[in-house]
Amino acid sequence: MLDRGSRLCRALLLNAVAFGALIACGAAASAQGSTDSSRASSTIDHTPPGTLNPEPLPPLANPNAPNLPAKELFARKLTPLPGPTRPIGSYANGCLAGAVTLPITGPTWQVMRLSRDRNWGTPRLVKFIERLGDNAKKVGWNGLLIGDMAQPRGGPMISGHSSHQIGLDVDIWFKPMPDHVLSREEREMDEAVNVVAPDGLNVDHKVWTPAYTEVVKTTAEDPSVTRIFVNAAIKKEMCSEAGTDRAWLAKVRPWWGHSEHFHVRLACANDPECKGQPSVPIGDGCGHALDSWFRPSILHPPPPKVPPKPKPPLTLAKMPVACRAVVMRP
Repeated sequence: MLDRGSRLCRALLLNAVAFGALIACGAAASAQGSTDSSRASSTIDHTPPGTLNPEPLPPLANPNAPNLPAKELFARKLTPLPGPTRPIGSYANGCLAGAVTLPITGPTWQVMRLSRDRNWGTPRLVKFIERLGDNAKKVGWNGLLIGDMAQPRGGPMISGHSSHQIGLDVDIWFKPMPDHVLSREEREMDEAVNVVAPDGLNVDHKVWTPAYTEVVKTTAEDPSVTRIFVNAAIKKEMCSEAGTDRAWLAKVRPWWGHSEHFHVRLACANDPECKGQPSVPIGDGCGHALDSWFRPSILHPPPPKVPPKPKPPLTLAKMPVACRAVVMRP
């Protein structure tokens, strides 16, 4: 028997618009039990520090073991697979061939957490970031701080995400780029800003400004963008600030966490091996469409009576067939 919070989570998942929603919900629930208890669970979005001395992962004893989590294989690939760019599979179950890297410093962006080595993607994603940096400047956003994109060969990650697997996702901090080139230490240790109030009902007006709405609106208006994930309190605030120009709000989707960054997802376009998503629902997604996110069972869910069983890891056998060659080739 599911408790009320679990039933609501399941109902939201059945109506969710993101592939891999079940995995994301489980990750959010896990975070809820291990982070700041003074903050509403749905607003927890801790960006962990990186390291100045990253160490390589140890070799695997048996890379061909059928029950080996695929994330262990993809995390050990430090170079992209040469050849044409191919986003393969879906955002939460796929891989990437022919990835390119986003330079760590550009005129309108800087990459954070370099030790994670997740500033890879499709050429379309890199061009989008370059374009968005320029467009964000026009609405008063000084530049982009880039979080995770994808690994050199995409695929599942050891920590942090269930999506970001095919080079079409990017996290952008809710913090404009400073006026200087960040040092390695700043990129690894600087903290992100949580723009949602601890109770989870509204944004934190001590830090929030309309500039946040403007940069997300500018992002949503790019035709290559299919979805932007933000915390429900942020969506609620943007609904109130949008005025009569509201078409862009349909792409802005509420989700757990996402209070220190917004997650941008590009459409598959004409990539034949890429599994896209349905169109976003009609309407701006404001008003009563957000009510379920502010229920006590979501903001402050009771601990489960029985600890949930860990979800079985994603193995290569459960991934698109082409991903085996992508990750196994030198």
